[in-house]
Amino acid sequence: MTDPGPDPGPDPGPDPGPPAVWHRNAGRCVLLDGFHALKHALRFGAEVPVAVTSDRAGALALADELAPDVREVLAGLLTEVSREAYASLVARPHPTAVAALAARPSRAAGLEALARTPRRAPVVVLDQPRNLGNAGAVIRLAAGFGATGVVTTGTLDPWHPTVVRGGAGLHFATAVERLEVAGLPPGPLFALDPEGEDIRGQELPDDALLAFGSERSGLTPELRARADRLVALPMRPQVSSYNLATSVAMTLYHWSAGGGAPRVP
Repeated sequence: MTDPGPDPGPDPGPDPGPPAVWHRNAGRCVLLDGFHALKHALRFGAEVPVAVTSDRAGALALADELAPDVREVLAGLLTEVSREAYASLVARPHPTAVAALAARPSRAAGLEALARTPRRAPVVVLDQPRNLGNAGAVIRLAAGFGATGVVTTGTLDPWHPTVVRGGAGLHFATAVERLEVAGLPPGPLFALDPEGEDIRGQELPDDALLAFGSERSGLTPELRARADRLVALPMRPQVSSYNLATSVAMTLYHWSAGGGAPRVP
C-alpha cells in the first residue's frame, strides 16, 4: 500500500480572487489610481498587496515603454480582471485601467524622517491647506525636488484618496504627515508672505522649513508667530496670489539653485 504522505489539512477552498483580497486590505491601505501611481509607489518601496487591471497586456506595454525598471515586479503583481470587476473597485476608472492598494507607511517612521538632523533638503509645510488636489500636486513636487517631507497643519488629511491621486503615487518617495504647528520638525522656518523680504535675496538652507499659507487666508497667526523669517515671491502689484503648487515649485527651485537638489542624470 502506498504511503499517502502527511495529511495536508483541510481544503483551503477556492482562491478568493483579487476583489476579495482587495476588500480585505482596503481598510489599511491607500488607493493607487492608475499605472503611473503604481509605478512610482513600487519604485520607492511601497508594500502593494494587490494590483488589478482590465488590460494586462496594455499595462505591461506601458511598463516596457515607461518603466522597465519595475516591469518584472509589475508582471508578477498585476492580475487581469473583467472591466466590470475593475470598475467596481474604484470610484473613477483610470484611463490606464490599473488600480492597486498600498500599505500606508507607519507614522512613527514618517515622524522620525522629518525630525532627523542634519537634513539635506527642506521640509515643506502647508499651513491649513483646503484644496485636496493642490496638496497632492505639492507632494509630487516635493518628491521631485528630493524634499525631506511634506507636513500639513489643520484638518486636511494628506493621505486622503484625492490627495494621493494628485500625488501620482509619490507619497512613498517622501515623508508625508499631519502635525500641529507646535509639533513641527526642528529647523529655521521661512514662511511665504507678500509682506516678506524678496526671496531672490535670501539663501534657503537645507534644513529649512518652507511654510505656505492657504490661498484664501494666507498664514495662520500661529504659524506666522513661529516663523524665523517672512519671504515673498516676485509678483506684479495687480496680481493677488499664485496657485499653491506654483508657489511651492518656485520656492523649491530657488532652494535648488544653491546646489542641494538632485542632479539631472
